Amino acid sequence: MGKARLSGAWGESLAADYLRRKHYRIVAAGYSCRFGEIDLIAQDRKNLVFVEVKLRKNAKFAAAREYVDRRKQDRIRTTASMYLSQNPTQLQPRFDVIEIYAPEGAETKKPVIHHLEEAFE
Repeated sequence: MGKARLSGAWGESLAADYLRRKHYRIVAAGYSCRFGEIDLIAQDRKNLVFVEVKLRKNAKFAAAREYVDRRKQDRIRTTASMYLSQNPTQLQPRFDVIEIYAPEGAETKKPVIHHLEEAFE
């Protein structure tokens, strides 16, 4: 398993822990279908939240959220539609981005986490 893959799984684990502390329930991790993948699917009282996790060492080049461009958003929306067709719910769908900044990668003692709710529609 490559270094990037390990750090991605590490970032998704950090994001899931962060969401649990905020009283979300993790419904799925790494959901994929032929259209794409969604890092985390979580729920709170009224929302089913499709979460894209972006892990970066820093924001020097661009904020992590800027890597979730229109094409990526379209893939996430299409994948979310597939998930919802297989798992009907009364909850309102929402798309969030969680940015994690970890200058020393997995060795970072206190990664900085930004949760952007309703990052796109």
